[in-house]
Amino acid sequence: MSTIAAFYGGKSILITGATGFLGKVLMEKLFRTSPDLKVIYILVRPKAGQTLQQGVFQILDSKLFEKVKEVCPNVHEKIRAIYADLNQNDFAISKEDMQELLSCTNIIFHCAATVRFDDTLRHAVQLNVTATRQLLLMASQMPKLEAFIHISTAYSNCNLKHIDEVIYPCPVEPKKIIDSLEWLDDAIIDEITPKLIRDWPNIYTYTKALGEMVVQQESRNLNIAIIRPSIVGATWQEPFPGWVDNINGPNGIIIATGKGFLRAIKATPMAVADVIPVDTVVNLMLAVGWYTAVHRPKSTLVYHITSGNMNPCNWHKMGVQVLATFEKIPFERPFRRPNANFTSNSFTSQYWNAVSHRAPAIIYDCYLRLTGRKPRMTKLMNRLLRTVSMLEYFINRSWEWSTYNTEMLMSELSPEDQRVFNFDVRQLNWLEYIENYVLGVKKYLLKEDMAGIPKAKQRLKRLRNIHYLFNTALFLIAWRLLIARSQMARNVWFFIVSFCYKFLSYFRASSTLKV
Repeated sequence: MSTIAAFYGGKSILITGATGFLGKVLMEKLFRTSPDLKVIYILVRPKAGQTLQQGVFQILDSKLFEKVKEVCPNVHEKIRAIYADLNQNDFAISKEDMQELLSCTNIIFHCAATVRFDDTLRHAVQLNVTATRQLLLMASQMPKLEAFIHISTAYSNCNLKHIDEVIYPCPVEPKKIIDSLEWLDDAIIDEITPKLIRDWPNIYTYTKALGEMVVQQESRNLNIAIIRPSIVGATWQEPFPGWVDNINGPNGIIIATGKGFLRAIKATPMAVADVIPVDTVVNLMLAVGWYTAVHRPKSTLVYHITSGNMNPCNWHKMGVQVLATFEKIPFERPFRRPNANFTSNSFTSQYWNAVSHRAPAIIYDCYLRLTGRKPRMTKLMNRLLRTVSMLEYFINRSWEWSTYNTEMLMSELSPEDQRVFNFDVRQLNWLEYIENYVLGVKKYLLKEDMAGIPKAKQRLKRLRNIHYLFNTALFLIAWRLLIARSQMARNVWFFIVSFCYKFLSYFRASSTLKV
């Protein structure tokens, strides 16, 4: 039997960010491998008009939990939803709920964070720094707590080229920033933000680095570990391949490319696409939770879960496989034929953005206006291009992450634990994974019926023919105008025609001689 699965049996586990992508997969794996766990506490702020229990049923209604319901039919009884607002300094948790959390919790998985690159500094600090500090304070009052697992990001120190499994200091102390934000107004905060984040690319990575410093400073005598995943993608194997439920990161790019909206990306084709499957991250989280609680390391260990150093896949290879998958399983109702050009040239990228993206959007909006409908394509395209521009920093660079602690932990696991909680990315087949990824986006995110593939292929064929005809017509018109205005162009044209005629004559004469 799995030692790790047995460890979580009978445990009371607190998960922040349980309604997010990573949190859902974590809950699913816990229930499926340790159905006899006592309870999972989740901190949630339900939608308007929805009760806490309705929120739980909405989570469990996902296809993700189908296998869980077979091994743990009473799973809804083992999820204890607690109202909380991480934007409030005390989380706004009631006294009764707080007392239960403090007296019963055995393990904490802190997954909650804002992942928006363009978030305000005030909001990002509140969720990624202050909330972490508040949760550590709560943890220090939990007599039964065995481990506190903090989920950070591999890009928290992306201002460095080589990143070790250590906590790096930030130029400004987190406490000073937290205190300053309490009295500074928004205008001043916006003005000083670029000076604060310095060579970090965005507020998200900067505040995650601050969050790690808070973990180090406020750890007290807690058993704490930090996990740094890179770009978290769809499931690799569990509970089934390709599951995904949000448009963050690569998911949005896959949708935009498959629908024909995105035609060019300013990227370094040979840069490593450090995508890591979400189930691989969850397996490491559960293994780290076990190891931290049982072996009680003397210091806070940092674990990198990345793919680039063990099993690299570059953006060009990933893009080619994504486009190949679109040929087999196209998305429904594409705007244009799926295509993607990788260019590291800034001028070329700007040219493609203007011609390949905005021009068709403007034309389509003109068509909508003529038919009495509201134009929307230009606005959508501008939003997409802003999103892609925020990702350019990460798709134009490669990093080196050390993985000594992750490899050490792998060697500490029994063969059964290595099988059940597999986080060895060297076993990942990228071509198979990417195909399942695209298929998962189509099925689980876009909710498209697989029965519609033949019809989608027909539409794709029509769009391809239109694309070729449009390009041919454009070339002929441009060439005709050039010939009409330039004697040199006419001379070149006559030379090409004459050369082709002579070549064909020579080829026919050679064939006659052979006969």
